[in-house]
Amino acid sequence: MSLLVLSASDVEAITSRFSPDDLTSLMAQVFYRLSRSTVDSTHSEIQQPQRIGLSLTNHIALFMPSSIASMGAAVKVVSVPTPAAPLAVKDRGLPASTVVLDGTSGTVRAVVNARHLTALRNAAGSLLATRLLLPPTASPRSLLAFGAGAQIAAHIALFLRYYPSIRSCAVVNRSRNARLTRLVTKLAAGYPEVTFTVGVLPSSGEGHEDVDLETVVHNADIIITATSATTPLFPSKYVKPGTHLCLIGSYKPEMHEVDTDLVKRAGKVVVDSRDACLHEAGELLSAGLGRSNLMELGQLLHLPDSDGAGWVAENERVNMVRAAGDVTIFKSVGVGIQDVAMAFAVVSRAERDGIGSRIDDFDNE
Repeated sequence: MSLLVLSASDVEAITSRFSPDDLTSLMAQVFYRLSRSTVDSTHSEIQQPQRIGLSLTNHIALFMPSSIASMGAAVKVVSVPTPAAPLAVKDRGLPASTVVLDGTSGTVRAVVNARHLTALRNAAGSLLATRLLLPPTASPRSLLAFGAGAQIAAHIALFLRYYPSIRSCAVVNRSRNARLTRLVTKLAAGYPEVTFTVGVLPSSGEGHEDVDLETVVHNADIIITATSATTPLFPSKYVKPGTHLCLIGSYKPEMHEVDTDLVKRAGKVVVDSRDACLHEAGELLSAGLGRSNLMELGQLLHLPDSDGAGWVAENERVNMVRAAGDVTIFKSVGVGIQDVAMAFAVVSRAERDGIGSRIDDFDNE
């Protein structure tokens, strides 16, 4: 049996062909099945064992297996730099690969460079939530992003592709560094019709601010945060009613990107996984939210078709969330089956289009 190997450039070539609709339909399948399996064990087609961590010289290597019965199984391996890692190591980001298994033979079908796939699948989940929680007639004009890493790059690019109404985008980071400059330069070249501004947080200590934080937060129709902040990035009072927020950064109880007042303004918070967020989402834990305060993303949609292309909103639940407060919030800590769905979609497209390298007779038994 041959083995397909997809490099970073292969993956970039493939994912550039995915439309926003392709990506949100893929995530609709994931979250619908996740919520259904949580509520009704007879529909359990998902396996997400506990991840395993191994200590390396400069990283913690995380091994994350998961499977969706209708798709298959995969194991993502991602190396997270330790706090003591050299700056040069941290600047290279998070190396990641996904091993895709053949469900019938049990052999390895493909090895996929997943360095940027995690960011893309998270952005697709955020866009799905935004499409559900913003009114269908909404035409957001102002986007605000906190952070300058791969997560923010993927989110901004996908949201600008889907919402041509957006005409201004502010990017706020802890410091004015090379990564921030590269990000905004690339975005400005790709979206010349959008006005980009950059800024640093007042707490950065750099002694200057390129944007007025209160103004950019107040003007934003959509706010996306993807930072490792342990204190809120801005106060709730800066956020105008009707704003939609995607909170992506925190994944530990001590991490907080927004304050308790803002969380409570939402009334009900939409999450990727209720169980995961109640263990890991610092903002929700600090606000004292329980299961009744959270609505899973998969509960807000229905799949008339098994491929997710025809997903529709469960309007009664969507309207309940919208009416629960004067802002809407989607909180994500990431779930492993998103990686399975994304990896299988990439491999299927690669096999169809003849992209990647083949190792013949990788397994000749």
